[in-house]
This record gives sequence, C-alpha cells and structure tokens, in this order.
Amino acid sequence: MKLWQKLFPDHRPVKPLCTAIIAAAGSSRRMEGENKLLLPLGGKPVLAHTLLAVEVASAVNEIVIAAREEDLVRFAELCKTWGITKPVKVIVGGKTREESVLRAAMEANPDAGLLAVQDGARPFVTPELIDAVVELARTKLAVAPALPVKDTIKVAVDGVVRDTPERRLLYAVQTPQVFDAQLLRAALQSAVDAGVELTDDCSAVERLGKEVYLTPGLDENIKITTPWDMILAEAILEKREG
Repeated sequence: MKLWQKLFPDHRPVKPLCTAIIAAAGSSRRMEGENKLLLPLGGKPVLAHTLLAVEVASAVNEIVIAAREEDLVRFAELCKTWGITKPVKVIVGGKTREESVLRAAMEANPDAGLLAVQDGARPFVTPELIDAVVELARTKLAVAPALPVKDTIKVAVDGVVRDTPERRLLYAVQTPQVFDAQLLRAALQSAVDAGVELTDDCSAVERLGKEVYLTPGLDENIKITTPWDMILAEAILEKREG
C-alpha cells in the first residue's frame, strides 16, 4: 500500500481528463467513391459504431471529431441520432492526417492530460480496449494496441525484394493511440512544420525520439479501407451478435 493510501484511506486520486480524437477527415478514395464512415453496417453507419464504443468507454471525457467540411453537419446529426451524450465537437480537419489530428488536439479541453486518437473507420474497437490503453498511457505517456504480424513481410523497390525483416519483430498497430496531450501536440506540430506525412500518430512521437509502448490489440479491430473490408466487417458483426 502506498503512503497516501495509509494516510488518506478514503481518498481517490483524480485521473487526468482524456479527450478522444476521432480521425474522420479522410477521402475514402479506395472505397470506390463512397464515404466509408457513412456506409451502413448492421443498421448503423460505420462511424456510429466507433462513436458508441467511445461513448461507453469510462476513461473518455469528451470527443472531438476531425471531419471534411462537407461532412460537418452530417456527423453532428449522426451524434444526435445515435445518442452520443458526452461533450462532442465536430471540426474541420486538414489536408493530411497529422494536420487533422493536430487541429482536433488544439480544440480539446485545455485540462485534458491525455489524447486518445481513434480511427473513425475502426467500428469494432471496444470500450474495454479504449479504457485499457488510456490507463496504461497514464504512466507510459505514449501507448498503442498492436498485434504480431502473421505474414512474412518483404521490403521491395521497383518490384525487387531488398530485405525480409524478422517477422517476430513486426507488429500491426491499431487505434486508439493514446498520448500525453502536450507530447502529442508538440510531435504533430513538429511533423507539420517539417512537411512530413505520417500514416499514424505514433510515428510523430517517434520522430521526437520518444518511446512508444505497445499493448495487445484485438483481431477484430480492423480498419475499413476497401469494399472487401466491408464484407469482412459484416462477418465480424454477425459473429459478434450471434
């Protein structure tokens, strides 16, 4: 037992506020012209599934959605339709992921000590996973869920294999990726200023030489990117509900 627990047995330490940032400003260019976040999945839009998981997560205090300008009203209405009760803002994202997440981070509650970045197109994230990653980030400052890669990966240039990394060292990273708020803002601002385009938010923190910790992810926590992913998503949903 810690000293403060002995001196103040009824005291409960106040945990820092956590803002969930929903990355939802992508172009869906690989979805054959359809906005993947608004596609129906089991009677709900893809984005609604994601938001409902964040809504239930006890570690999240508020939500900021980074969206394309043409989606602002639709996403705001979606939040009302599907009963999102946590404080939520829908803001215009940027041209790149890091610009969008940085804009959302700047709109977060100034008292938020943690920022949890969640892909809007990962509808099978669970409240339990969100809470677990946030809890670990309170001490580790930068945490992401991940799964060991199952396939052998090749590094190729112009179709010619140049290297085969050791599979045991490779992980497929998911979201939510949760960070100390000041750390993430600084990392994203540095990436934006340098004109570096990144595919995830951990990469921004890694650029600053900071450690990112991995924690077990979920097999079903897929990101919907192509029409094939929607077929897989329907199968996952049927298994979940069945």
